[in-house]
Amino acid sequence: MAMIELDRLTKFYGKNRGIENISFSVEEGEIFGFIGPNGAGKSTAIRTLLNFIYPTSGTARIMGMDAVKESTRIRKMTGYLPSEVHYYDEMKVKDLLSYSAGFYRKDCKRRASYLAERLELDITRKIEDLSFGNRKKVGIVQALLHDPRILILDEPTSGLDPLMQHVFFELLREAREKGATIFFSSHYLSEVQKLCDRVAIIKEGKLIKVENMEEVRRNQFKNVSLFFHETQPNAIHIEGMLQDEKIPHGVRFLYNGSSKQLLEQLKNVPFDDVLIEEPTLEEVFIHYYEKGGDEA
Repeated sequence: MAMIELDRLTKFYGKNRGIENISFSVEEGEIFGFIGPNGAGKSTAIRTLLNFIYPTSGTARIMGMDAVKESTRIRKMTGYLPSEVHYYDEMKVKDLLSYSAGFYRKDCKRRASYLAERLELDITRKIEDLSFGNRKKVGIVQALLHDPRILILDEPTSGLDPLMQHVFFELLREAREKGATIFFSSHYLSEVQKLCDRVAIIKEGKLIKVENMEEVRRNQFKNVSLFFHETQPNAIHIEGMLQDEKIPHGVRFLYNGSSKQLLEQLKNVPFDDVLIEEPTLEEVFIHYYEKGGDEA
């Protein structure tokens, strides 16, 4: 069952591009990543999906409900964390969470206490006394407070130290085990690698690719560095070479293909030494960015 569906979702600000013809779906129980550099349109897509801003064209549905016409019902079953959280400075954290729980008409005290303890958040303090990272923790507790069926998180780890990021990831896995569907945006590809089942890649407001993470891992990408002690060839032609750069005394490139085929081709290259490594996800996704929307 698709819990989130975007169909040619488009948002323009006057003549300025926000997002254009974004289409993908998120299945029930998935952890789905929405990846792109800052300014790619991730937040615009999320705000349009949640009906905080009205689409120029296209549609979005959450749990089968129209994101515009049934937004009130949707919000009762959705947990949302914006990229930047803003609260009333004079409020205490516990009062803010109690106020938030009132929207869901359920007792969330035990859940709030559990989340605050896991995140090492002092709920007796005022918002104005909290650091940026602790304000982000308040937002996380607020989003998870009512055990929502869907979590929509925009750059959720910004401001969290590495230890708290680890705790946060554990909380997301716990939510998924309870049946939640999780959709989050990020420009940190390491987060995607740790958490996601699938990922949508966005660039300049347009969808480039929706990729299964297992397929990405199995795609046999390699980083290959060739070193030359003397004369380096002007050009190296290897089938499967995706991008290359000069390095001291050699060349480095991303390769997609089997190691056996690579070694067969390297017989014809007069190199003196070779280094073959697993690439990072970031290096793999740069390939998609450079290819643009051709493979979408």
